[in-house]
Amino acid sequence: MLLAFGVGAAAGLGAIAFRWLIGAFTRLLSGFPDYAAAGHAANPHVPWLGRYFVLLAPVVAGLVYGPLVHRFAREARGHGVPEMMYAVARRVGRIAPQVAVVKALASALCIGGGGSVGREGPIVQIGSALGSTAGRLARADEARTKVLVACGAAGGIAATFNAPLAGVFFAMELILRDFAAESFGLVVLSSVTASVIGRAALGDTAFLRLPAFHVEHLTQYLLFALLGLVAGAVGVAFSRILYLVEDACDFLWRGPEWLRPAIGGLALGGLLLLLPQMYGVGYPVLENAVNGRYAVGFLVLLLAAKIAATSLTIGIGGSGGVFAPSLFMGAMLGAAFGQSAHALAPGSAGQVGAYGLIGMGAVFAGAARAPITAVIILFELTGEYSIILPLMTAIVLATLVGRLLSHDTIYTLKLRRRGVDLDAPDPHGLLRGVRVEAVMEPAPEPLDLHTALTEAADALADAPRGALPVVDGGGYLGVVAAGTVAEVLAAEDAPTVAQAVRRPAAVTPATPVAEALGSLVDAGGEGLPVLDQDGEKVVGWITDQAVLAALHHRSGPSPR
Repeated sequence: MLLAFGVGAAAGLGAIAFRWLIGAFTRLLSGFPDYAAAGHAANPHVPWLGRYFVLLAPVVAGLVYGPLVHRFAREARGHGVPEMMYAVARRVGRIAPQVAVVKALASALCIGGGGSVGREGPIVQIGSALGSTAGRLARADEARTKVLVACGAAGGIAATFNAPLAGVFFAMELILRDFAAESFGLVVLSSVTASVIGRAALGDTAFLRLPAFHVEHLTQYLLFALLGLVAGAVGVAFSRILYLVEDACDFLWRGPEWLRPAIGGLALGGLLLLLPQMYGVGYPVLENAVNGRYAVGFLVLLLAAKIAATSLTIGIGGSGGVFAPSLFMGAMLGAAFGQSAHALAPGSAGQVGAYGLIGMGAVFAGAARAPITAVIILFELTGEYSIILPLMTAIVLATLVGRLLSHDTIYTLKLRRRGVDLDAPDPHGLLRGVRVEAVMEPAPEPLDLHTALTEAADALADAPRGALPVVDGGGYLGVVAAGTVAEVLAAEDAPTVAQAVRRPAAVTPATPVAEALGSLVDAGGEGLPVLDQDGEKVVGWITDQAVLAALHHRSGPSPR
């Protein structure tokens, strides 16, 4: 509980700092608190560029965050949530501590420079990294570390959007993918703590200012249901287009990865020049749509442009979330749907804005298939209980459509494209928590670097694994293998071990066996030396047979 409280507090402070960074970089690079609402205004910092400064803003931002991400934390690229899902499901909650800082800077620069992405993905990654770091420092076990990661994610969402309930269910439904009672209590504690800190600094108001809505006619439920079906399809289309554009960018780009956001920023800048409403997150534009200030044709244009702008931002290597863009798309779709329904049936369609509000939750549900989170966050945004029933109707139908059209969500599709199926059994599950020290064998007698190779061949003939460590003055230098010795003997006269030594990937006693498997496969049956923490002394040897024995032991006896 103390750790959950501490992680919540850290996530709350991180959310405050992150929102400040977004505001600072947005003002620096655009000259406005939110350029999406400024039309084609010039940047007051460079008035001589006029509205054309938007061509350069993404480039300048990319020149800074591109090298930053490439050098220090490549997992900070993209929309972040899939990386946290993978860390919890496959890496026992291990997240590099530098991710929090790099993600905050990279995403703030990306959004401030016009990147059409949201802030929920970054804050989830920032909070999760803080939770993982707390678990590592406290030497928490696997289960508690995962819960702390979820605590950080919930705290970040709660403080950023002033939505403590949504933070809890986002973390449980998408990050942990589990609603165990103990985990739920700790995540709630963290979310409440972060929310209190966020409200103290940012105020006790929702991050969107929406008017009150209510259902006026029962016939509206049929319209809301139809909107849910359409929104589910739009959510899936957004998911597919996002990765198609990313594939196209991968195919076209041939330069260094660190330069990709800057060069790709020229294309993004061209889109922003045409539609400045795509600059950054775009909450003012979303509010205008829900309040009925745009015509149907313009709403449809904004919907298509947001899909293109978000996909392009992610495709060129930008850093930011897809939750806020999906809300934006849902607002455009719902407002256009509501205006059309009102034109056809003005007496029974009801308020246009209600459709925009429900569309927000439905598109997100269709893309992410997180219906509980979608319902809760829209309820927290409005405080209108009367809209819960139509909201639930549309969101459930959107979720069903999303499931029918696609096996994966917008988050899991990124992982599946890398060959990771979170619904499949964890291939390393039986080895979870097992360290190399538990399965390593005693270290074989090493060979001196200057030993004649003919003598080494005799020693290798007696070695059970066909490989021996090599030392020089007591310090570890590498490994010599029987196959390499045979090749060198055939090619050189009077060679020594020095001509045949190589340095394979080494592990320490504290290395998790699951992390050592890749290196062990590359060793080709010879095994790997286990070194002390300084890498100077061989303290053991790990082989594939030892790992198989550990697997057999943990899986239990075979059924008869």
